Amino acid sequence: MASQKKKQKAAREGERIVAQNRAASHAYIFLEKYEAGMELFGSEVKSLRDGKASLREAYGEIRKGELWLESCHIPSYTAAGFFNHDPLRPKKLLLHRKEIDHLAAKTQQKGLTIIPLRIYFRNGRAKCEIALAKGRREFDRREAEREREAKREASEALYNYRRR
Repeated sequence: MASQKKKQKAAREGERIVAQNRAASHAYIFLEKYEAGMELFGSEVKSLRDGKASLREAYGEIRKGELWLESCHIPSYTAAGFFNHDPLRPKKLLLHRKEIDHLAAKTQQKGLTIIPLRIYFRNGRAKCEIALAKGRREFDRREAEREREAKREASEALYNYRRR
């Protein structure tokens, strides 16, 4: 058990998060998560290393058997000059064929979509964590809020009880 935690910590130490999609956890229920490599231009990598990227309106799309990250904004790298990239250019995500086929089959179902959760560097390589997600309805959001509130109150009551 302890060695497993050490391995997980060592894996996280090699990671540097560039962008996170915090709003996604509020709006979606994540069914499955995947780690995908990213096919980027040099100026995009430089811009990511500066910590500039936005996943706010980004989504994944499967076209011709390939997975693409759409509407992900990586701003232009100022030092690149003439050789810069288009900030909203679709980025190719790299997954195994079986994983892409599985995602393609699942997204054909009603209400399922591919959402990017975060972009990070692991051992010098840009990675994107994506999730197969289902949109939450308004009442689901309220119910989740009630559950969080109940857990918080229970832990607070337990803490106060132990202090006495």
